[in-house]
Amino acid sequence: MSDTRRGFFQLLTRGGGALVVAGVAVKATTAHMSRSGLPARSLAPDNRKWVMVVDLAKCDGCGDCTKACTKMHFVPPLQEWIKVFEVTGNDAAGSYFLPRPCMHCDNPPCVRACPVGATYKRSDGIVMMDQERCIGCRNCIAQCPYSARSFNWGEPPHTPEELQAAYSVEHNYPHRRGVVEKCIMCPEMLRMGMLPACADTCKMGAIYFGDELEDAVTNSKGETMQFSQIAEKHSAFRLMEELGTEPRVYYLPPVNRKYPSPEEKHMQEDTPMHHAAS
Repeated sequence: MSDTRRGFFQLLTRGGGALVVAGVAVKATTAHMSRSGLPARSLAPDNRKWVMVVDLAKCDGCGDCTKACTKMHFVPPLQEWIKVFEVTGNDAAGSYFLPRPCMHCDNPPCVRACPVGATYKRSDGIVMMDQERCIGCRNCIAQCPYSARSFNWGEPPHTPEELQAAYSVEHNYPHRRGVVEKCIMCPEMLRMGMLPACADTCKMGAIYFGDELEDAVTNSKGETMQFSQIAEKHSAFRLMEELGTEPRVYYLPPVNRKYPSPEEKHMQEDTPMHHAAS
């Protein structure tokens, strides 16, 4: 990642910046106090509260986020941790592309459903998945309304690079048979002051990521926004938030797009084939 793309995220890592608004110190103090009552495995390295914002007006459906995530975490085939869906049937917005990672809910039904504590909520907002504890009951899959989890029914294919690594909950590989896995927002990269792989690789700058306590999110182009302007002024929406899951992934509406719509994109892709057949 270039210095330009990392600039603001490094600022967040140092805990400062011009976009920090009044009240951050109070929030940080409250977060620190709340950590004292949490199980040790739920404590994140820093007092952070990570949040993701996806600008649907910038997503062109290229799938680079999925490819980057799959490459970094050696995700088994057909079990992508972040999927990009084409949404149709919306007369007001038209069709658009929607990336869907794990929502990392603040009220996660998957965590309540796990009988062995294999999936748990960290103090920084990330819902983790510990494959060494997972017994393969799949209760978490049944309870997740976002279909953001997958199950390894057989032994996944491996690469030499994957097998050389010691297992860690912060990267969830080597993968194994009989366990559940999902997006974990790249905790290793966050500790190094870097964006998650999906956000870092998005050439459109559609995926923003940052610390809610610092009130700022940034994308791969170094563009930043105040998170409070998104969350408190209701300019964004969350998927199925009426269920009370409190997702930590927000979406900006697909307005004023500067790329071809899905319909136009399909027409452009079909045109050469049509001419070739003529």
